[in-house]
Amino acid sequence: MLLSLKHVSKNYQIGETVIHALDDISLTVKEKEFLAIMGPSGSGKSTFLQVASMLAEPSSGEVLLNDVAVSAYNEVQRAHLRNKQIGFIFQSFNLLARTTALDNVLMPLLYAGVDTNSASAKAKAKEMLSRVGLSDRLGNNPAQLSGGQQQRVAIARALINDPSLIFADEPTGNLDSKSGEDIKKILQDLNREGKTIIMVTHEEDVAAIAKRQIVFKDGKIVSDHKS
Repeated sequence: MLLSLKHVSKNYQIGETVIHALDDISLTVKEKEFLAIMGPSGSGKSTFLQVASMLAEPSSGEVLLNDVAVSAYNEVQRAHLRNKQIGFIFQSFNLLARTTALDNVLMPLLYAGVDTNSASAKAKAKEMLSRVGLSDRLGNNPAQLSGGQQQRVAIARALINDPSLIFADEPTGNLDSKSGEDIKKILQDLNREGKTIIMVTHEEDVAAIAKRQIVFKDGKIVSDHKS
């Protein structure tokens, strides 16, 4: 199994009040699946993404990636694992503003200790940008790109380390409808090519492109069905 959550809870304390953001969640994800995580604001879907992607530790329970209990890792170990095996696509793109599209895509390689000035590293980044239709935008910084183009740079960046799992957090949320359709098609193509994708969205038409829809409410899974 690629990803497993076993009886995972995540609690936050605000003053004397304990918020149960995730309440005893158990879930498995197979290789090549495409999941949409849905639910109202405060349902736990964003907390699920943070815990499942190892950006946050669970309060209890286990998270396993490729049958390894990664929830027991320290932050340095989790950061290394995220960089090697997980790709992230965010609603706000999270690109470096004064950095070219090419150099933004190279960043995960830099964190992995790769010489990003090498011909092989640059060739790989160019290949990723070409894959998302931006081979003519290598030298542009984010301010010179549309929202849809910025999100495609972010997707190229997510792909450069050939991750086994991609998390997408509201990937079309800041885009116009045409750009949103372009991103949906790229995600579908990636899944057809064998990438496992877990996508958080509140938009039903976006969730419909996934092969499995999971609905959260009050920190629990209330629905899990395949389309």
